[in-house]
Amino acid sequence: MTPPDLTTAISDLRRLIKNADRILPFTGAGISTECGIPDFRSPGGLWTKNRPIPFDDFMASRAMRDESWRRRFALEESFAKAEPGRGHRALATLYHAGKVPAVVTQNIDNLHQISGIAPQDVVELHGNTTYATCLDCARRYDVSWVKEQFDAASQHAPDCACGGYIKTATVSFGQAMPATAMQRAEELAKSCDLFLAVGSSLVVWPAAGFPLMAKRNGAVLVIVNREPTEFDELADLVVRHDIGDVLAPFIGN
Repeated sequence: MTPPDLTTAISDLRRLIKNADRILPFTGAGISTECGIPDFRSPGGLWTKNRPIPFDDFMASRAMRDESWRRRFALEESFAKAEPGRGHRALATLYHAGKVPAVVTQNIDNLHQISGIAPQDVVELHGNTTYATCLDCARRYDVSWVKEQFDAASQHAPDCACGGYIKTATVSFGQAMPATAMQRAEELAKSCDLFLAVGSSLVVWPAAGFPLMAKRNGAVLVIVNREPTEFDELADLVVRHDIGDVLAPFIGN
């Protein structure tokens, strides 16, 4: 069902949220665009301008590691200045009301945590770009420290003291998905009674399988996204309006 206008859509969503006991929000890039975070996949997004650097290339080439960090630093202002948007704040409200046990996200911007959701209840499928880790010993590094070393070494990425490569704590193409996060997301999808997909194109697998998993286990499926998705026909409610406008009425309620 796709409501004809925003008012009806909000009313329908309010009813479903009221009747739900365990809501699982599943968020994608669309929830963060109003926060100034660039969209990577959409037409005109960053990946249409710069081909993503696969994990194997990052591991095999110092030049690729340097380029990877150069791209990350170019985005630092966007990530550093970003504040949670209306969608983030609405989901945080539902979390604190006890309706949402956790949020599963494809985003890497840390905005759910900043909005007030406990870090242990933000399941990050694609990692987090606000810090870095050593791929060998897992030591954590501040991005600011990496930038200092990068600039001091004439724009060459530093290595860890153990000799391992330092990378943003994100999942690159060809890199294994985080097993613990995937397992928890599956458990949450199977146990929720309302699956709320927000701002995700639902084309990236295996993450795109979670709404299907929830639906097959009896959950109501709601998709809030400006553009159509392949799962719209399976959804109980499809809302194609601005995410902030749709979720703003739920902030603080």
